[in-house]
Amino acid sequence: MKKRFPAALALTATAALALAGCSDPGAGGGSSEPATWPDQNADLSGTTLTIWAAQNSNTVPDSVVAGFEELTGAKVDVVTIPDPYEQSVQTKVATGDKPDLAFWQPTASQLTALNASENLQSLDDAPWLGAYDGDLRDITGILDDTRYAALITTPAVEGVYYNKDVFAAAGITETPASWDELLTVARQLKSEGTTPFFDFGGGTPWATQWWVQVQLADAAQDGLWDRVNSGEEKFTDETIQGAIDTYDGLIGEGLFNDNLKTATFEDQGPALLAGDAAMAVQVNSFFGQLQSLADTAELDEKIGFFPISPTGNVGTFIPDQSNALVAFKTGDATREAAARQLLSYWLGDGYADFVEAQSTVSLQSDVPTPDGVPQALLDASASLSDSVGSMQALAIVNPDLYLNLGDMIQGTKTPTEVAEATQAQFAELAKAIGAAGF
Repeated sequence: MKKRFPAALALTATAALALAGCSDPGAGGGSSEPATWPDQNADLSGTTLTIWAAQNSNTVPDSVVAGFEELTGAKVDVVTIPDPYEQSVQTKVATGDKPDLAFWQPTASQLTALNASENLQSLDDAPWLGAYDGDLRDITGILDDTRYAALITTPAVEGVYYNKDVFAAAGITETPASWDELLTVARQLKSEGTTPFFDFGGGTPWATQWWVQVQLADAAQDGLWDRVNSGEEKFTDETIQGAIDTYDGLIGEGLFNDNLKTATFEDQGPALLAGDAAMAVQVNSFFGQLQSLADTAELDEKIGFFPISPTGNVGTFIPDQSNALVAFKTGDATREAAARQLLSYWLGDGYADFVEAQSTVSLQSDVPTPDGVPQALLDASASLSDSVGSMQALAIVNPDLYLNLGDMIQGTKTPTEVAEATQAQFAELAKAIGAAGF
């Protein structure tokens, strides 16, 4: 399975604009010499570590922090960085303000945004790497052949969450095995008076892009993003433009909720759980919302998951900041070693308690996934084995496709204008980092 992110420079739109005046923002100090990894239980009395977290990840370390402090005598402070998290962190780091560890999206684009070779510790030769199950060791966290991020939870997967009761009432006994089958099911449900899909376009329409990206899974496997990265193919060409056109056509066909333009993320989970809509194309964070609304027994009874792609059931993976941690170079050798020790504990003796506390899928073959993890989350994790990278994972820069799609939903951009605006921004950002072909 070819899952490593490209070694070329890659930036989000915000990061690229901020770094446009710099030459090669990901270069500089090169890889560090292999670090020593202290024993998990080494005494750290008098040492204080700081972890930066987003508002949706600031309780994730709780069990690990408690266990590590008791074991080592260290003190660990978890500091919540205001949203927008990524931009806030980059601004602080640019001024020299660094934590010891931080939650961070482990893609090449976001590692470059932090100027990884200068600011982050290399995690090569970490003692816990061999514990990862299957292909998860190298699925993410690597830039220019150096590992900078430690994966702690299952990377998010774009796919379809569905209401089992709605499917059963419509006599649908098997989940769709291709894009065409998905649309056949959707049209059947609509003909019977059921809303097939729930999406949201009001405010922050970040989920709109999943609708385009799942349609690109086959093309992504065939090197789509390599071609886009080199300038050989564009968002305005048939493949991506066609996916945008199709999404717009499904909206025009009335396959979405009536309040598409004004609905929010907070509306989506309750609608699916209640059966007000049959399906939602979403990622793992959506299931976290469902877990806040119902217990595992109800979720297993009502909610299922399947990946979708044009010709099959290939998932599209997109790691987010809650999935991984990075360790900073602070200039304090004692704290840097203590940060590595905390990672060793987190993915070592503390990992079983961590997955139990989070009720999440284990990434390690020797640590069982706890009882009580909902089946849909297990199915999403299982789909990683043959998944393909998203735009965020494989493109050298990441334009604001979702904002342009949001404009399309609101009626202020046509599908053609969506592709044109996205391509123009992509080319501008690629040029800013000196990418060949731009």
